[in-house]
Amino acid sequence: MKTLENQTLLYDEDCPLCRVYTKGFIKAGMLDENGKKPYCQLTEEEQNFIDIKRASNEIALVDKEYKTVLYGIDSLLKVIGYSFPWMEKIGNWKTINILLKKLYSFISYNRKVIMPSKKKEATKLECIPDFNIKYRIFYIVFATIITIFTLYKCAQIITILPKASITREIILAVGQIGFQLLFLTKVDKKTNLNYIGNLITISLLGTIILCPIIILSSIIELPQFFMITWFGMTVCIMIAEHFRRINILELPKYLTLTWILYRIIALIIILNI
Repeated sequence: MKTLENQTLLYDEDCPLCRVYTKGFIKAGMLDENGKKPYCQLTEEEQNFIDIKRASNEIALVDKEYKTVLYGIDSLLKVIGYSFPWMEKIGNWKTINILLKKLYSFISYNRKVIMPSKKKEATKLECIPDFNIKYRIFYIVFATIITIFTLYKCAQIITILPKASITREIILAVGQIGFQLLFLTKVDKKTNLNYIGNLITISLLGTIILCPIIILSSIIELPQFFMITWFGMTVCIMIAEHFRRINILELPKYLTLTWILYRIIALIIILNI
């Protein structure tokens, strides 16, 4: 593996994904030992030639010798392409490059609702992406669609529930957002969408946990008790995660109670239809 020297990636230390892949580049020998640096540790000298606002949205690759900077997909392609030139070449094809940049922006602008972190009062320079309403709404819609189809498949294998339908799952998923918004009417739009983003991420987490039993049930017949227990454990994990995120977002704790209340009401309605 060829090592790209005198280059430093500025990463968000509160983003688990950012920590993993920057560390991975160094472990793989694609960057030298000084190949990564937390964004919050930028010096005043570095801030003179680095676009700090852009670097909070797109990971920056700093050339320490020539004081030049690449951002986002361009920086990642430079690192990967030094060891695998063919990957950089493919990544720079016009159509593929546009798609990669869109995908990168989709993840980057939503990374704080995918993996939220507490605001650090003592830190003057925080790597917080801009609030992009287009990518936030797209993320909410995308994650909601995945949740709907996963829950539909799950409802099909739990036979004690009434017959599953996509319409029912759409109503439940959208209804959850609307119900919770009733208790956030006095909060600004940005806070509302940040909360909904976190809410949908919790649902997405639940679908990931449910995937193993959906896959297993297509291979072997699983006992209903086992599947209901798994589903119950999933709900408990989601409740705990909702409470954790509410604390991080510094929103009212009663939102976890209203979230539970909605699910109880929904279950009662389903069982009585």
